[in-house]
Amino acid sequence: MAKSTHAWIPWLRFIRQRLGQRLHFWPFDGWDIPAGRSAIAEVYPALWSRSFANEDRTSDQHDAYSIAAWLSRADRDGSLAAFSTPTFRRRSARWRRWRGWILGVPGLIREPGPNHAGIQNHARH
Repeated sequence: MAKSTHAWIPWLRFIRQRLGQRLHFWPFDGWDIPAGRSAIAEVYPALWSRSFANEDRTSDQHDAYSIAAWLSRADRDGSLAAFSTPTFRRRSARWRRWRGWILGVPGLIREPGPNHAGIQNHARH
């Protein structure tokens, strides 16, 4: 795991303790994000950043803008639910619980077979 991931774990715990059930940790709390809840999910800005003009933003600012703009658009056009529910050949609840996922990569994730861990293919958009 990356150093930044470890740095955020205590903050995520703090946020969970403060907000309780008003917050949904996707996908660990389930694939479907209940209406009226805020969600925390891992995203990969490179999936969407080329879809939006950079204007005068720094790289980090443009990544944040791109994710916010993509989420807003996907929510408005009704496609967000499809992006938050990956498809699997095998429906192993136990296997899905311990894996982390990147929001926006549905159907591009293969389940681990006997000789490999889960592989994420490049996104199509």
